[in-house]
Amino acid sequence: MAKENILLIGSGGRESALAWKMRQSDLVDQLYIMPGNGSTANYGENVDGNPNDHEAVRRFIGLKDISMVVVGPEEPLVKGLADSLTEMGISVIGPRRKGAQLEGSKDFAKAFMMRHNIPTAAYKSFTKDTLKEGLDFLASLKAPYVLKADGLAAGKGVLIIDNLKEAQEQLKKMLDGMFGDASARVVIEEYLTGIEMSAFVLTDGKDYKILPEAKDYKRIGEGDTGLNTGGMGAVSPVPFADKEFLRKVEEKVIKPTIQGLQDDEIDYRGFIFFGLMNDGGEPKVIEYNVRLGDPETEVILPRIETDLVELFQATVAGRLSECNIKLSDKTCCTVMMVSGGYPGHYEKGKVITGRENVKGSIVFDAGTKREADGKVVTSGGRVLAVSTLAESKDAALAKSYEAIKGINFEGAYYRRDIGKDLDKYYKK
Repeated sequence: MAKENILLIGSGGRESALAWKMRQSDLVDQLYIMPGNGSTANYGENVDGNPNDHEAVRRFIGLKDISMVVVGPEEPLVKGLADSLTEMGISVIGPRRKGAQLEGSKDFAKAFMMRHNIPTAAYKSFTKDTLKEGLDFLASLKAPYVLKADGLAAGKGVLIIDNLKEAQEQLKKMLDGMFGDASARVVIEEYLTGIEMSAFVLTDGKDYKILPEAKDYKRIGEGDTGLNTGGMGAVSPVPFADKEFLRKVEEKVIKPTIQGLQDDEIDYRGFIFFGLMNDGGEPKVIEYNVRLGDPETEVILPRIETDLVELFQATVAGRLSECNIKLSDKTCCTVMMVSGGYPGHYEKGKVITGRENVKGSIVFDAGTKREADGKVVTSGGRVLAVSTLAESKDAALAKSYEAIKGINFEGAYYRRDIGKDLDKYYKK
């Protein structure tokens, strides 16, 4: 296989982990990251640019003789970046606009699941013109009530409400523009009970490779309390996802999803993220994402022993069936260090020190930038993901927490209970 110049799109922890993993491949000549962050320059060259400016991306690709683009975040995909680049003859890891609607439109995704008999919660969609029907539908359900903005809302478009009157008021506000155009249509669905996890595949549209599963922690406070965040930590593998459950995930969710893409004539080459509920041993799909999750990427990539770029090349060539994927039996855990005040107001520009002393763990930057003097400072709410691969969950977490003790920036906060809820699933 030939070496390639590759452009990675994105700037978060997911992209740090992708750059780290891709840099290990002998199939990479030059790696560019647009726009990148404070640590991605350790694996390639950061490039100023807006991934949603398709013409600017195309110009850069031509300038640097790039043959493959790996798209980390969802927004450029939903806005058709893969379509634009495919027209140039560029290989893209990430679906075109039509396939990206699996994440870009909750209504599209739910209709897809219903059409292809993929287990999910019952639902209906409403607009401002059908508000009365929406209010009546809420009244027909049992609490809690789940309201989802149809479009992308930066992870903030889902409301779970216990009171019917409040749910009806929030529906009105959403349709009035609470989340801008994203909530011009609102999906109301049945509340699922159980425990959540995430599954992932890489697919060329015909075949697929199952990647390690993970469980992430979305709440800011310990004991899963407080506001939702972009993710405070993750664990892989997931102890409650035994062989039988994962078999059901493959048979009832993954296979019909890939077949559904073919039946709907959607050419899909890239990652699919399945947000799942384990409902009494049965998998139900909460949502699709058309890219890897964050912070799940920071625990699943360290467990993949196969050359990731080799898998990418097979994906774009439509010969993924020829590849084998080798996964580590070890456990990987990540703990996210965040800015004080996150997910509310927080300050940026805090100098990060001590990370150079970390041994035995990997520090993935999520919200950082490198200043002209070489110092790395905070630039986001989620700042660093500290990941460790070890023989057990407890050993991995102990090393990550030990590493965190040596890293400093003003106002740093992290949850001290990542993975604690999983203890009951491990054999004593």
